Amino acid sequence: MKRLLAVVLFCAVTLGAQSTKPAADALAPLAFLQGTWQANNVHGGSGAEGSGDYSFVRELRGHVLARHGAYANCKGPQDFDCAHQDLLYVYADDTSQSLKAIFFDNEGHVIHYGVTTPDATTAVFLSDSAIPGPQFRLTYSLKGATMSGKFEIKMPGQGDWHSYLEWSGAKK
Repeated sequence: MKRLLAVVLFCAVTLGAQSTKPAADALAPLAFLQGTWQANNVHGGSGAEGSGDYSFVRELRGHVLARHGAYANCKGPQDFDCAHQDLLYVYADDTSQSLKAIFFDNEGHVIHYGVTTPDATTAVFLSDSAIPGPQFRLTYSLKGATMSGKFEIKMPGQGDWHSYLEWSGAKK
């Protein structure tokens, strides 16, 4: 018993004494998204016009970047949900440390994305083309003080992306 206690104590002291490097902040390239933004509908294939707000905030001790969005002041076709609300959670994959995201909305949609940052003020969210059904691409781009967004759809067997919704606005 004393020997077991000595081994456990040795392991605890050894592990505690090891210096650990802080993990790199995988979400840092998305810092330009943080804040509350206006979303004024520019155009797109949805046929809707309106405005709303969305916020990107770090949550869960900074391990997740969460976007909360709501659409208001909306005019659109009967099949467009003008009371739209959604959540997007961005996180670093445990094994690869690549950025991933998952999207939910009040219509029951769930979309899994891989996330890339082609430059310091652009983020591209791309759904997996191997999953049956349409593929989705969500792009955010900051130019000056204006954030622009674009949600696009590519139907199976088609090569072209089609804009469904585009918006832009300033930080609030």
